[in-house]
Amino acid sequence: MVVVYPVDLSLFDRVAHNPSYFSLMRSMQGSAKDVVDFCVPCNPYFPTDAMFAEYASSLPRMLKHYPSDNETIASRLCETLGLDPASVVLANGSTELITWLDQLFVRDSLATPVPTFGRWTDQSAENGKRVDAFQLLADDRFGLCLESFEEFIRQQGSRAAVICNPNNPDGGYVRRADLLSWIDRMSDLDLIVVDESFIDFVDLEENASIADAIVGRDNVVVLKSLGKNFGLHGVRFGYAVSNRTLAARLRKALPKWNINSLAEAIIFSLRDNMDAYRDSLHKIKMDRRYMMTQLRNLPCVEVLPSQGNFLMMHLLSGVDGASCRDELLAHHGLFIRECGNKAGIDSSYIRAAVRGSGDVDRLVESLARFLIAREPTALIRGCDGA
Repeated sequence: MVVVYPVDLSLFDRVAHNPSYFSLMRSMQGSAKDVVDFCVPCNPYFPTDAMFAEYASSLPRMLKHYPSDNETIASRLCETLGLDPASVVLANGSTELITWLDQLFVRDSLATPVPTFGRWTDQSAENGKRVDAFQLLADDRFGLCLESFEEFIRQQGSRAAVICNPNNPDGGYVRRADLLSWIDRMSDLDLIVVDESFIDFVDLEENASIADAIVGRDNVVVLKSLGKNFGLHGVRFGYAVSNRTLAARLRKALPKWNINSLAEAIIFSLRDNMDAYRDSLHKIKMDRRYMMTQLRNLPCVEVLPSQGNFLMMHLLSGVDGASCRDELLAHHGLFIRECGNKAGIDSSYIRAAVRGSGDVDRLVESLARFLIAREPTALIRGCDGA
């Protein structure tokens, strides 16, 4: 029997972003309970059940009382992660930091590779500034050549630059030494931002983050997203690392009580649960390998290499990614990310968050059914370019 999930697909008729998970669930009413979210790249193994139980038992207290001030909470986070509190600015999600970085430090132009995270292509443009989009090439699997990006910045006269590492949506990664060398060559820019929202999922090298190496550089900010790392997107919290002078200017612009009590409780609980967090990262990296192997067995699908907790796929059979998204959601209860509303990429690309083997097997089976229905001979003859 075919199951039909009564989702309101008109919710996807937006320019820059997908509808929220909650909007979709409300539209599906009682049919949403077994929908698997492959859209939002969330850590499925953290927090642990014991941590969630602790938060639940404290929820009335957290909701009824004011949180501590920003600096108190940030100091605890720095104590846990081994960071200098004077160089760290905690915020209500990394997007709050993106907004203020643009307001304070981007004068007239910002360069960024595309495709990438949408706020980097949208924030400056919304404020009337020029966004210099450096197009990554599908033939190069959207890999970033730092030398070419540097030449592009010089040609455009860009005064600020952003690199997401690993990049979203493709998961492309630039090695630490190469990135630091590029940063030093661009020391004349007003601002360089390295968005490391997914850096903890990297396994190509041990010490992937550059956060410990940039506090002596005058124009560099590293962004971190606690929600993405710790599997808590609903709790809006992230932080920036920079030299002390830049951090002080950014901190002064933010509200003193911009972090809520739930985020405070989570941050204060992290120190005693870092072993569980590291274990969750190991599990995700193993899941990523399994997921990549299984997806690469599909015909008419190219799976790009990724160092994030998500995989981007190119549908080689000419099938529109939006049709694939709608079919998987409405008939298979699987919510994937169609990438056509990102700058620099088209709708033949989809992205799926890394999940455990049971969910992955369900995704692979559903994708295979979708592709066979669109291309009946695909399993027999394969696809050009596959």
